Formats: sequence, structure tokens, C-alpha cells
Amino acid sequence: MSSSEPRNRLLEDRPRRPAAAGEFQPLELGPLRIWPPVVLAPMAGVTNYPFRKLCRRFGAGLYVSEMITARGYLLGNRMTRQLAAGHPDERPRSVQVYGSDPVDVGEMVKQLVEDGVDHVDMNFGCPVPKVTRNGGGSAIPVKPRLLARLVRAAVKNAGPVPVTIKVRKGISDDLLTFRDAGRVAQEEGASAIGLHGRTAAELYSGHADWSAITELKDAVSIPVLGNGDVWESWDALAMMRETGCDAVIVGRGCLGRPWLFKELARVFDGSEPDEPPRLGEIVAIMREHAELLIEAFGPDHGMRQMRKWCHWYTKGFPGSARLRGDLARVETKERMLELLGELDPDAPFPPNALRASRAKRGGTQRVKLPEGYLDDLDDDTPPKSPRTPEEIADWERTLSGG
Repeated sequence: MSSSEPRNRLLEDRPRRPAAAGEFQPLELGPLRIWPPVVLAPMAGVTNYPFRKLCRRFGAGLYVSEMITARGYLLGNRMTRQLAAGHPDERPRSVQVYGSDPVDVGEMVKQLVEDGVDHVDMNFGCPVPKVTRNGGGSAIPVKPRLLARLVRAAVKNAGPVPVTIKVRKGISDDLLTFRDAGRVAQEEGASAIGLHGRTAAELYSGHADWSAITELKDAVSIPVLGNGDVWESWDALAMMRETGCDAVIVGRGCLGRPWLFKELARVFDGSEPDEPPRLGEIVAIMREHAELLIEAFGPDHGMRQMRKWCHWYTKGFPGSARLRGDLARVETKERMLELLGELDPDAPFPPNALRASRAKRGGTQRVKLPEGYLDDLDDDTPPKSPRTPEEIADWERTLSGG
């Protein structure tokens, strides 16, 4: 089956009924009980504290930080430390980490736990060529013994704090790794495993393969978190009903739509979701988002970050296309609001924007691996990783949460 063909039924073919009483259980990760069983996917440049705070206000669940590198954290990189920092209103506090050296990973996790982190997620799904061609990211599960060393180091140093891992199906349809990853996660004491139902070669194209989530759930006893194509609250229920997974991971579907977590909370609690907000309500959310970004990163960097959000929040609304260029260059919150004032505040949310991708490039790729990487899959030697502050900063700009 090609990556462009649907591998799970279309939403229109599924029943749209809220959860029945007792149909689903809270996600249990060590001492944590997460309800509803919904996890915000870690996304670089997206799931920083301002966006997590917005999402948390709309609903409950687990909200994971954007990925931070072990080396950057251990070297005291200012931005890395800022992204990993805790906030009084974040409980449980969840951080996704990336590292390919067990020593670095173990020390980083130890320090994070000492700093009060409640949950650690490990990224083994990044498909970015710069990472995989050095043997990192989604290339790591190709070598189960190396994966085991990394998970073991994290679990050992986390103590009672739950450690989870996130993976893709594999490198390509010819090199699937999720089964071995599930076995390793379970044997090494991980509290759960998240599976994105695409290979690294597929990037974010086509339709996620939910059948792989079902297969993994049948193969392991630890909780399985399903990831891929949760655009609406009904998708989350459908995924759990069809795969038996223990929770869903929400990524691209919430970009420019933090209220999706309110809809998710309602359907898991047995209620119909509210109608999506009209443009005037969304502009108020955008104002708050801009203020949070400015508070966190300063007026210049904060508004530079807000530019992509302007596109995501307004996608599909009448008249928004003609403002796109100006919003992409906006420098102040006041100018942003002035431009948005040209649109109709009573405009309803456009139905065709519900399932529209707002980020991540489509298409497929031929995954780059180090020369000779597949010659010895039992090799557990840590791959090359960035060591200098300059290399680390360059990687952190390109890493994907998987």
C-alpha cells in the first residue's frame, strides 16, 4: 500500500458519539493519572511554555515541552535551559529529551528530576536528515541494544519519575523498528511507548497507519500512546476504539487551535464538543498568546515567533489570505491586532480548516543513515552527536519531536 492511500477509515465513516461512562480509563504513568488520556505532542518551536499554558487552560491532560538536547542542557545553553524550565502552574511538568549518549542522557535526567520534573519523554522518532545521517533520532531504534542502553540510563536516573519513549514505525516500510522498540521499552522499565504511525521516510505525508498502533498494543503490556492524524476530538475516540491504545498524542491538529483540548475533554467526559470559536474569539486568544510569548522571550523574539501563529490561527478565514504577507512581517502586538481588525469578527470557523495541515512539510524522503550503519545492528556504540555550543544550537533549530 502506498503512503498516499488511506490506511484507516475516513472520519465520515466513523460514528461521532462521545465516550460512554467507563469506556476509557485514565492514562497511568507511574504515580501520574492523566485524564482525559490526551498528550500534547512535543513540537520544536511550538510547545514552549506560552502555548502549553494556553492548551492547559482549555483542557486537562499531559503537556510535553518541545524537545531539548542532553548536551545543550548539560552545557548550560541559555535557550535550552529556558525551554526546560519549570513554572508554578505546570503540574504535571513534562519534558521531552533528546540524546544519543547514555552518559549524557543519564546525567540530564538526574538533573531534571532534581529540578522537579514529573515526567520524561525520550525522542527516538526524529526523521530530520541532519540527525539520522549521524545515527540519531529515528535511526536509533534500528539498533535495539543501543536503544536499550539509552532507555536504561534514563530510567535508572529518573527514580520514581516515569520515563516514556516516542518512536515511529521505522525507517521505511522495508525497515520497521517499532516492534523491537516496544520490547526494549518494556524490558528496560519505560512506563509507556508512543507510536507515530508513519515511517521516517513518510515524514508527515499520507495517512498514519493506525494498524501498527494496534499491533504494538497487542505485543506489549505497558501503555501505548497513539500518534497520527488526530485532527478533531472524534479522531481521538476513533483511534482509541479501533486500536485499543491507552492515550492519544495530539500534534498538528492543535496548531492554531488550542481549544481542541476543551473539545477533547468534553467528548471523553461524555458530552458533545462546543462549536469552534468565531474569529473575534480567536483574535482574543491570539492577543493572549502574543502577550505570553513577549513575556517569555521579549518583544522582538516573541513577536517573531508569533508570526507563524498568525497564519495558523487565521487559516481559511475569509480575507485572511490578503493579510498573510503583512502578518508574516508583523513586529508588534498592536500592529497584529490592527491587521486582524480588518477581518469580520463574526466569521465562523471555516469547516475546511479543521483538517488542514498547518505545519510540517509533506512529501516523502529517502532516509539518510551513516555509511555502514546497517552492517551490525547489535552495535551499541553511541552515534556522533553535537558537542560544541554552536553545533548544539544548529541541531536544536532543526530537530523534530517525531
